[in-house]
Amino acid sequence: HIKRQYSFLPGMFSFQIMAMCTMIRNIGIMAHIDAGKTTTTERMLYYSGYIRALGDVDDGDTVTDFMAQERERGITIQSAAVTFDWKSHRINLIDTPGHVDFTLEVERALRVLDGAVAVFDASAGVEAQTLTVWRQAEKHHVPCICFLNKMDNLGFSIQSIRDKLKANPVLLQTPIGSGKNFTGVVDLITNQKLIWKQKSVGDDGRAYEVKPLNELDDAAVLQEAKGARSALIEQLQAAVRRVTLARKGVPVLLGSSLKNKGVQPLLDAITAYLPAPNERHHDLVQWYKDDLCALAFKVLHDKQRGPLVFLRIYSGTLKAQTAVHNINRNSIERMSRLLVPFADQHVEIPSMPAGNIALTVGLKQTVTGDTIVLSKASAAAAARRAQNKADTGKKRGEHASVILSGVEVPDPVFFCTIEPPTMAKQADLENALNCLQREDPSLKVRVDPDSGQTVLCGMGELHIEIIHDRIRREYGIETHLGPLQVAYRETIVQHVSTTDTLDRTIGEKRHVVTVELSVRPAADAGGSCQVEFEEQTVELSPEMKEAVENGVHSSYLQGPLLGYPLQDVSTLIQSVHVESGTSLAMVSACVSRCMLKALKLAGGQVLEPVMSLEVTVGEDYLGSVLGDLAQRRGTVRDIQSRHDNKVLLATVPLAEMMGYSTILRTLTSGNATFSLELDSYEAMNLQDQNTLLKRMSGLL
Repeated sequence: HIKRQYSFLPGMFSFQIMAMCTMIRNIGIMAHIDAGKTTTTERMLYYSGYIRALGDVDDGDTVTDFMAQERERGITIQSAAVTFDWKSHRINLIDTPGHVDFTLEVERALRVLDGAVAVFDASAGVEAQTLTVWRQAEKHHVPCICFLNKMDNLGFSIQSIRDKLKANPVLLQTPIGSGKNFTGVVDLITNQKLIWKQKSVGDDGRAYEVKPLNELDDAAVLQEAKGARSALIEQLQAAVRRVTLARKGVPVLLGSSLKNKGVQPLLDAITAYLPAPNERHHDLVQWYKDDLCALAFKVLHDKQRGPLVFLRIYSGTLKAQTAVHNINRNSIERMSRLLVPFADQHVEIPSMPAGNIALTVGLKQTVTGDTIVLSKASAAAAARRAQNKADTGKKRGEHASVILSGVEVPDPVFFCTIEPPTMAKQADLENALNCLQREDPSLKVRVDPDSGQTVLCGMGELHIEIIHDRIRREYGIETHLGPLQVAYRETIVQHVSTTDTLDRTIGEKRHVVTVELSVRPAADAGGSCQVEFEEQTVELSPEMKEAVENGVHSSYLQGPLLGYPLQDVSTLIQSVHVESGTSLAMVSACVSRCMLKALKLAGGQVLEPVMSLEVTVGEDYLGSVLGDLAQRRGTVRDIQSRHDNKVLLATVPLAEMMGYSTILRTLTSGNATFSLELDSYEAMNLQDQNTLLKRMSGLL
């Protein structure tokens, strides 16, 4: 494990100035894998004076990739937060992973950030995971800046941003040279050249020349700058900022982080164009006024300090050694210490004002997505203010919520069994899995009701592999994983109505419920399951309706064929008759039983996850890759040219992609890369479904 020396400057975490929200920037770095996010982050920390030496991803000594698995593999696995200053601005930065298996890390970071820097490999333009993280930023309405790293093909990258992201790139710089000859940029707003002259191999790029553009310069550079600047002439810096904040355009800057070029202007652009916390409008927060309101968006486990909870503070001030109220858990917790995050190194502080990101010690019950407030009384006061406003507006009669929206967690696509080396280690394994689940909500753990085995459910092969490795390294347990299996889903094929009556006596109490309902396929449900009530059921109390819904939703967890979760099913509750004294639990039980009957009558259909596959390969190996893909039930969508390579776009069932990285490496002698992203769940054909049913029956 390589030790890093951090240059914590005197008074670096004094918040007397940074209490002003206008001087704070909460940003994320997001990109496709290997575009240069972590390298760019490392340069930011170096040029801002917060580290003394530049780390390298290949050497495994960057600040934000501090996990052993990250250093060994040269990839980012979990998001890391760092705080630093740049020209009187406080920048709270989160470096996020670029691999699809860890997309939740991007999701929960963007949920609490005000802006983002999308890093592109300029030779590749928009890649598969670029598109995914861009959609996530759009979902959370996060303004972005584009940084074309590894500066090579400007026109190709700009066009791919227009075509694939449907964004409006606002080019702020043009390159001086490209590829190995890239030496700097022309700032189109100031009409100046920024040139990095590397005097030696070890030149750190801290110093660069700023010169006015003049007629004696290279004619091609002048012509390109003149043409680009004429398109920008009416958009001065304030106008660029307005366009960025409204997400009507994205500023585009150029550079080469590995060669230490272009990062300082990127930092300037972050402070100039991305929003301050008070420029991002969170309607719900206004009800708390100056009281504390914060969102927990990440949890880490520290062997000495216990759970460390990351909070984004939206209002009020967070103070150490104080009690706070968790609305979601309805619990009071005492926060013992307050820290400023700096990757795996932290600095303790007494308080933190609104607009910042803090790390807390002592919140033992808080999990990702929880809302933290000053007290139960402050939450009640906020609810009254919200309700008073709702009663005077269009939402009259609705209950006003004062809980911040949480983090959307994707469903797992792979699962496998996990066993400890001996039964004596079972309790230790359960503890490890509980801690890891709290850290990573995309990891699901369940116990198979038939075999009693513990089952891990994750986002991909790499995800489960990393979890397995962490259990071994961090918790000292040598576990055994069963075969990796695909998490299929099920739906129904027919519209069916049914009724059921439950009549049960427990002790001296008789419970009688009669339920009538119908189920139907709902292709328009967007992958979800729905429950609706007929008009004659309006007399049901809210508690009774909740009991009915619980019975329906519990039935959606297991389909009629193989017990996989259901999707695209709509249930209509036609009538519910309950005799006096019947418990709500019995109502739920009757609904579940009736649902089970209906689902079996409706007939089952297995849905399999189908992935979008992008393979970049030399033309000499394209035929081999296509032949292999045909054997995997793949469908080719397009074959594009990218410089000397071919880019193959296809869809392929996830079940056919087990161990694909090894096969692709063999087929192409290591001259290919690929990325996978979940595209959709599609119905299996009858032959494949019958084969799966037989195989699963054999396993059982």
